[in-house]
Amino acid sequence: MDIRQLSIPDSYEITPELHDDERGVFFEWYRFDQLEAVVGHPLALRQANVSVSKKGVVRGIHFADIPLGQAKFVTATAGSVLDYVIDIRVGSPTFGRWDAVLLDQSHHRSVYLAEGLGHAFIALTDDATVSYLITDVFRPEREHAIDPRDLDISLTFPPEAGEPLLSPKDTGAPTLHAAVDAGMLPTWDDCQAFYASLNS
Repeated sequence: MDIRQLSIPDSYEITPELHDDERGVFFEWYRFDQLEAVVGHPLALRQANVSVSKKGVVRGIHFADIPLGQAKFVTATAGSVLDYVIDIRVGSPTFGRWDAVLLDQSHHRSVYLAEGLGHAFIALTDDATVSYLITDVFRPEREHAIDPRDLDISLTFPPEAGEPLLSPKDTGAPTLHAAVDAGMLPTWDDCQAFYASLNS
């Protein structure tokens, strides 16, 4: 598989090698050893989630408190989504910026994002099925959201997705700068220290 670093530090696009013939296709969609070589530590996977979304559904921007946070390994097993990694780490050289990767059932790419990064996607098809491998279980008291419509972040939603459909949780979430003022966001220094503890 090919692992490419995204423009947001500590996030990667993973493209598997596809083996196809008249029977169908086979590929390795997750290899802990190859990811460990890039990230610096193995992932201690503690939960796996699946979401199925209608076309136009936006999920995110979501993140969890550091520590432990939630690193995520995300792929689309059916349909397609545009997956976003948003840098919400206060003090990061790319704070407030984002990168995106098309995840679909044709190329079978995945995205890895480290703890402390924000995550969102928009479904480009009906029945877009997304699988997440996560390094910590769901802890509602430590889970947070930022409004994905925040103009300071300016996520670009493809017009072919149609009108974005958001949950009340996400439409009621604070903006990036309101989250900064409220002290909700992880810091770059705290995240780097946490990554170093995992690497050791």
